[in-house]
Amino acid sequence: MTPREPRHGGAPAAGPAHGPGTPGATTATTRPTPDLLTGAASPERDTVVVTGVGLVTAAGIGAAATWAGVCRGESAAATDPALAGLPVDISCTVPGFSPRQHVGRRSALTQDRFTQLSVAAAREAVADSGLDPETWDGARVGVVVGCGLGGVTTWEAQHRRLLDDGPKAVSALLIPMLVPNMVAGHLAMDLRATGPNLVTATACASGATALGTALQLLRDGSCDVVVAGGGEAGVTPLMVTGFAQMGALSRRCAEPAAASRPFDRDRDGFVIGEGSGMLVLERAADARAWGATARARLAGYGASADAHHLTAPDPRGTGVLQALRTALARADVVPDEVDHVNAHGTATPLNDAVEAAVVRKFLGTGAAVTSTKGVLGHTLGAAGAIEAALTVLAVQHATVPPTANLHHQDPDVDLDVVTGAPRERTVEVAVSNSFGFGGQNAVLVVTRA
Repeated sequence: MTPREPRHGGAPAAGPAHGPGTPGATTATTRPTPDLLTGAASPERDTVVVTGVGLVTAAGIGAAATWAGVCRGESAAATDPALAGLPVDISCTVPGFSPRQHVGRRSALTQDRFTQLSVAAAREAVADSGLDPETWDGARVGVVVGCGLGGVTTWEAQHRRLLDDGPKAVSALLIPMLVPNMVAGHLAMDLRATGPNLVTATACASGATALGTALQLLRDGSCDVVVAGGGEAGVTPLMVTGFAQMGALSRRCAEPAAASRPFDRDRDGFVIGEGSGMLVLERAADARAWGATARARLAGYGASADAHHLTAPDPRGTGVLQALRTALARADVVPDEVDHVNAHGTATPLNDAVEAAVVRKFLGTGAAVTSTKGVLGHTLGAAGAIEAALTVLAVQHATVPPTANLHHQDPDVDLDVVTGAPRERTVEVAVSNSFGFGGQNAVLVVTRA
């Protein structure tokens, strides 16, 4: 690994010119390892920082465009011609995304859309970090990606070919483009990362679970760098119909930009979206050694299961509370230190009510709460990673984005939900919540670096 160039030009940052795996670098055999019985490790080893952010969302391509979009607080939802004739025909899709332009001709032909979005976001995150895949020790670089659905765009298109034109019309690339693990495989090939290579599938908590897994890989010494996040492209006729049949989607198709209303009294479901969020994570000591700029710390992770219902959250919020308690404890944070909550906030009646009750009970009303799904839609398996990236930016910029379309706050949501305009506020400690079908809960704690 070579010295990094500062993000805004100038001389290379001070620090050694070596990196993981090169002479003089700290290696897996010389680093202190956690006690195998107690799991204890040095605080320095446990400190993990975010050095790169990449985002591809309905608010724009790139972290800067997405951040500007969520701060404007204007929904990206629109009528989707590809969904014409369905019970719900609105979505939040990435504008102007050209596979050939953004990931290259070969990737455009061999990757499902969810992989293409993820590759684009990961490339931005790595470039933002200042790391160079051409020179890093790939054996010490891991990739962890969350995905809830896999290559459903390819699956639906190829199934239509089978029905319309017979088996010979089906692409030989169907399976490699369809299976969820290929997103991590493609990122590994693109980034020359030969360390642990994983995909997490915990429904709409998948992206957050991926980041929590990456945190563990860094803390146990398995990797020096992890590129982690989530990607999803589930805006297809079958997927949208399935969610509509469940009653999960907003039916305000005549006013798409006003459809998703997290925490609003009149909320009636989410708007489906697509996108990817990727972070580059490193141990703080390593990042300092080769001149990185830390945007924030990924300080804690908690996971749990409701063990309650296929799709509905436990109305008692027991599993959510368990994950929240665990994440804060592992981050060495107490509830009244939390300044900001990026809520799961799907705009479904039950989810918002349960989440609000748990946050109110455990954290009180001191934290500034937002749900960015009002702007970006619900990106399913990518949501937790996108929202974690936005939480990092909120910490870095000392700004909490507003919740779109919140005009009449549900009286049962006794929280300080940010509306109207971004709120400038020092954010020392932030929480990002993600929950999924099957009762999967994941909570991340992000703190100022």
